[in-house]
Amino acid sequence: MIQAKQELLQALSRALAVLAPGAAPVAAFESPKQATHGDLAITAAMPLARSLKKNPREIAEALVEALRAQPAVQRWVASLEIAGPGFVNLRLTAQARQRVVAEVLAAGQAFGQRAPSGQRVMVEFVSANPTGPLHVGHARQAALGDALCNLLAAQGHAVQREFYYNDAGVQIATLALSTQCRLRGLAPGDEGWPESAYNGDYIQDIADAYRARRTVSADDRSYTASGDVENLDDIRQFAVAYLRHEQDLDLQAFGLRFDRYYLESSLYGSGRVQATVERLVASGHTYERDGALWLRTTDFGDDKDRVMRKSAPAGDAAAAASPYTYFVPDVAYHVDKFERGFTKVINVQGSDHHGTIARVRAGLQALDMGIPKGFPDYVLHKMVTVMRGGQEVKISKRAGSYVTLRDLVEWTSRDAVRFFLIGRKADTEFVFDVDLALAQSDENPVFYVQYAHARICSVLAQYAERGGDASNAALAGADLARLSAPSEQALLLRLADYPDMLTRAAAELAPHDVAFYLRELAAALHAWYAAERFLGEDAALTRARMALLAATREVLQAGLAVLGVSAPQSLQRAPATAEAQA
Repeated sequence: MIQAKQELLQALSRALAVLAPGAAPVAAFESPKQATHGDLAITAAMPLARSLKKNPREIAEALVEALRAQPAVQRWVASLEIAGPGFVNLRLTAQARQRVVAEVLAAGQAFGQRAPSGQRVMVEFVSANPTGPLHVGHARQAALGDALCNLLAAQGHAVQREFYYNDAGVQIATLALSTQCRLRGLAPGDEGWPESAYNGDYIQDIADAYRARRTVSADDRSYTASGDVENLDDIRQFAVAYLRHEQDLDLQAFGLRFDRYYLESSLYGSGRVQATVERLVASGHTYERDGALWLRTTDFGDDKDRVMRKSAPAGDAAAAASPYTYFVPDVAYHVDKFERGFTKVINVQGSDHHGTIARVRAGLQALDMGIPKGFPDYVLHKMVTVMRGGQEVKISKRAGSYVTLRDLVEWTSRDAVRFFLIGRKADTEFVFDVDLALAQSDENPVFYVQYAHARICSVLAQYAERGGDASNAALAGADLARLSAPSEQALLLRLADYPDMLTRAAAELAPHDVAFYLRELAAALHAWYAAERFLGEDAALTRARMALLAATREVLQAGLAVLGVSAPQSLQRAPATAEAQA
């Protein structure tokens, strides 16, 4: 069917060129709002109506006539119908629909993937400061970012995963002080315990490891503690390394690894921050007011100008040591991203970073370096509410005040956490129901999809036990014309949607579309499973159905892999909803 759609798209382009020479819209198909209307829809008559000064329905009639003269239409289209104000609905032949099975079996896990594009894409996500365990917000970033990377890679892009964090500053100083207090025997609530200190049990773990002079290693650093309670800088460096190690364990539990860790401190050490400030001043877009340095970001679409360098009151050592606002290193960091040659840069961040978008883009434009106006792209997500036993869970013993990524994985599974956190649009509120994530029922979306894959594996195993060859190569020769049942036709159309769905999801930075698609594909498989018998007496029909099953298995595996979710070969449903095997 993929070949059929490509040939039909070319036919549509030629037909539109006949109707509107030099002014034809881009040829495109849409999915009809209702399956009964057809398999593909063309909406070109409406935009052409104004330029051609004709009634849309009249244009649709001319378009249908031009299409019928195209060989590809004659080969692959069963009927052309005009509906509404000028929609053209195409109904494909059974042969066109059935071809997708052979195409999937031939391509295997490469089905729907594109050839190398030559584009280098960098996705920055998680980017948690090493001041505590990764929380559920970081978990959502991890799920979204990793799936987005897989999705973009499927489109032929060379993708780099990057983790950025602040290894200095006020939060890190608070971490060091909190650890030092624990080393001195203080605990939260004790007299002398700082109000701003971190209270989680993990601070005591750091203190114990520091006192024991342990060596800790993370992906980007290794450090050995001296055990000196008075050496605050040594405590700081050890605490950062310790928590980076803990974060690595969180990420490993999640099945995620980054290509590069980028330190905010390196922007200062390399001189990038100072060079960025000097270039912005030279651009003429800065001014001094009340002892502070400002950037006219309103010249570039921001709602107000932004402070670059704070005024430092006499005696304020902290302000004097770190005079620049967070906005400045953010701009310097994105200059570095641009200069590394990435054609597209995407930041996955919490929705509380919304204000960052305009100011960072404005700062980059003020530099006048030829950086595109929309650079970088952003995917912003809202936070997650965790429910367990019908109650909201707010506190983790490990973290002290929030549920961690590792909590979710330990309570449920990596697969459940990934699928659930990707299964909604990033900008929507989400409730993670731990009990639902554990349920072996159709209400659990990840179980529902994985169970579809397990069902296929079970039927194909039974076919092999009866002497059939269940390999893709053997099934590719099946008589696909036997796949004529309505439930089979629905499944064939859903399989054919996969490549276009991947392309749209990548273009719109919408990995949740993959989760939506997999649920729809699983629903089509389950409906077919309930409607038809697979292992019957008709050998040719059985073989054709095994081919369709094998093709569906390939697409389920490929889609789940994009989400970073496994495709188990066996699963058991809850006894109350168990069904008999076909």
